[in-house]
Amino acid sequence: MSGKDESIFSMEALKSTQTGREIMKQGLLRSKGYRQFNQYKEKTEQEFSGFAQRFIMSLHKAIVADSNPAGTIQKFADDAGTQELALSDDSMSDVKARLSNPDVLGDRVKRILNSNFVKMTFPVFNALYDGASEYFSDAASEEKRNAVIDGHVIAIDLSEPMDRIVDKDEDLEYLDDYKFMNPYILGIARRKIAQGGDAVLKAFEEGFKDARIGQYVDVKLKMKPVSINDEKMTECYKKYRAVMGTAGRNMALNRRPLSDIFHLGMARAGECVGCGNEIEDAIKNNAVKIPSWPLYYALNTGDVRHAFELTMAKSELYLDEAKIALDMLPESFQLKPFLEFLFMTVRHYNQYWYNELVRRAPFAEFQKKLEAVAK
Repeated sequence: MSGKDESIFSMEALKSTQTGREIMKQGLLRSKGYRQFNQYKEKTEQEFSGFAQRFIMSLHKAIVADSNPAGTIQKFADDAGTQELALSDDSMSDVKARLSNPDVLGDRVKRILNSNFVKMTFPVFNALYDGASEYFSDAASEEKRNAVIDGHVIAIDLSEPMDRIVDKDEDLEYLDDYKFMNPYILGIARRKIAQGGDAVLKAFEEGFKDARIGQYVDVKLKMKPVSINDEKMTECYKKYRAVMGTAGRNMALNRRPLSDIFHLGMARAGECVGCGNEIEDAIKNNAVKIPSWPLYYALNTGDVRHAFELTMAKSELYLDEAKIALDMLPESFQLKPFLEFLFMTVRHYNQYWYNELVRRAPFAEFQKKLEAVAK
């Protein structure tokens, strides 16, 4: 398995959930899904450092070449709709000088690449791209393959510094560096994705626009948590749905039927993982995340524990819809077992963190903090 915290997929952790035990069984029997998944896990272990190095080199080149970083960063903040992503003029020259050092820049990149969404999706995009290439009988092009996959992983990675800036719950000493890096990360993603063709770039731009809407709603809900409702949370989840769905679509180079099928599966799987991430964050930050499905359910039921139960139910709805994509796949598509196994790892991830929450039982403390928020 791949993830920020490898212990989630340790033998002990797998034994702790019903789905984890099924994963272990498939591993022992060396099922087709397990073998396909393990192949791409090993491929990721071999290729991830090369991807990271390509990313660092491209980012360094973009930063040192820009003669007007203040304008670049301000435009990014304006487009994102929040000045929290802007950087003060006073610190601009110091940050640029610091990030012009490749070792320092490499450290910052590796920090934001240490993300569940990045670690869990890199092997998935490789598999989807290969499966689509085989289905459409594409001529082999390692350059295009690397560009499209790299570009979408980098685009997903952009959510990490943006979330850390807005949430202010991680890497506080590096937030100015992240503000500086954001527009260049987006520029690199765009240039790489464009190598997939006009239809691929168009799909990315549409998805990125929706993701910005989700991020904007997220920021507004942080400012006024009690304004949360189901429609706003659905809009907020565009930050998962749009980015992951678009990446899935473009692993098929935006060609039907696989483009639509991959979009559905990845969008809903992304939302499902989002629920698990909210539970994980609640444990690590010792409070219900703002905004989140647990917050929405807790404010409406008055029962924090029940709110997390409902969040797990919501995650299952997302995953059930993701599984519809499996039934839409053409019979000749060879990597269906991979996707079935992938969805098992997603369910285990959510079950693991929910079980951990129940084991720690911080519900009374969460309830007190929530009452303070609701006043």
